[in-house]
Amino acid sequence: MEELGPTFIKLGQVLSTRPDIVPPEYLGELSKLQSEAPQVPAQTIRSLIAQELGASPEELFKNFSDTPLASASIGQAHAATLHDGTAVVVKVRRPGVVAQVQEDLEILSNLAKQAGRNWAALADFNLEAITTDFAATLRAELDYLQEGSNAERFARNFANDSSIHIPKIFWETTTSRILTIERIYGHKIDDAEILALPAIERNALAELAAKAAVKMIFEDGFFHADPHPGNLFVESTDCIALIDFGMAGEVGDELQAQLSNLLLAFSFNDPDRIARALLELSINRPATDRVHLRQDVLRFMKLYQGRQLGQIEISPLITQLLSILRNHHLQMPGEMAMLTKMIFMTEGMGVRLDPAFSLGTVIKPYAGKIALSRVLPRNLRRSLFQWGIEAADLGANLPEKLRRLLDVLDDGIEVHLRSDELAPMMTRAERIGNRLVAGMIVAAFIRGLGELTAADRERLNTWQNALVAGGVGAVTALGGYLAWTAKAQRR
Repeated sequence: MEELGPTFIKLGQVLSTRPDIVPPEYLGELSKLQSEAPQVPAQTIRSLIAQELGASPEELFKNFSDTPLASASIGQAHAATLHDGTAVVVKVRRPGVVAQVQEDLEILSNLAKQAGRNWAALADFNLEAITTDFAATLRAELDYLQEGSNAERFARNFANDSSIHIPKIFWETTTSRILTIERIYGHKIDDAEILALPAIERNALAELAAKAAVKMIFEDGFFHADPHPGNLFVESTDCIALIDFGMAGEVGDELQAQLSNLLLAFSFNDPDRIARALLELSINRPATDRVHLRQDVLRFMKLYQGRQLGQIEISPLITQLLSILRNHHLQMPGEMAMLTKMIFMTEGMGVRLDPAFSLGTVIKPYAGKIALSRVLPRNLRRSLFQWGIEAADLGANLPEKLRRLLDVLDDGIEVHLRSDELAPMMTRAERIGNRLVAGMIVAAFIRGLGELTAADRERLNTWQNALVAGGVGAVTALGGYLAWTAKAQRR
């Protein structure tokens, strides 16, 4: 994947967070994928800036460093200073990367379609949808205007939180190919200087980052999808800065409600609730054996019996839940791929800072908040209002739906069968028909015999032995025939 370039590196990074698709032995290898790339020559970078912004770096900036701060698979970052003295980072998209990514995405799309059609084992994974979601995310990451918009949205969401610093975007020198953003100073969250801090300070930093992540999911519905240690800087023991907003994900109202239901189900330790929440979370609704699903959930819960949410590692828990989804052919929403990746990264970073860190401890209070929020008057009014709209919409559309149903019934219902499906049905129908005919003949024989007996007992005495012999023979023949046809049917 590293040799194939940026598209496949990103794909591998996403797959490394999909335990519902990828076996465990591959997850660890895929998680090692890095986005480092050879440096683009300084002259090429300068030429791209001049072409895109209409002026040389010397005219646009007070200072511009030719030595890159970082060189990734999609872009290269250079330090610079604005004319007012503000320190910034200028990210320049690598030349030719868009064409390469577009070509790779077409290849992936074709492979997904072919695999989905020709490999029955992949039918439950909806590869085309996964590829489409991945392509949309990667295309957004190629557009620095989108990254700038993401950064400003995060800044609005954390405007009242002084513990999270979101850098400012400078739009005068930003285009789809170039991004100018406030430079962040500090230590990366996994630098030796941070790991050498006292345990209490490292735990506080881990909780700070985790609280920001949980807020993004359950409050904002908009999250940083790539919170690896290189994108988090410690400015002080009570302030963390985020960078690199190209990969962001959204949690819609419906998905947010489904995740909240799952969280509440865990808080109540209720297997039925968990099973229902998993079914609600899946985007497909196959003929699931709910009894079997509940049994799997019960076995899963026994692994965590006697432990509160704050005492549980979240990443293994999610991995096991996704395994249950896979075993029951239930598919996750596309947004869950990035969301799972974000949760895994957040917990992994927290444990590295402090081995005693528990993401569950941070998540647990949200279960109470969610339960309380559902009974608040304003939320009850909103729910009732939404139900009223849906009921009114159903009532308004009901006559039209009924008319369409009647039209279909008037026109008749067509049932299409393939010849290979029809032959066994016809064979079975013939067997059933033969048995019915045999039964009717015997019934007629018995009825005739009864009528003859009632009409003339003297004649019956004359033919008694012959009739008994004939009756026994007929019953024996019928019994043999029924046994033979039943055996043939079982075959």
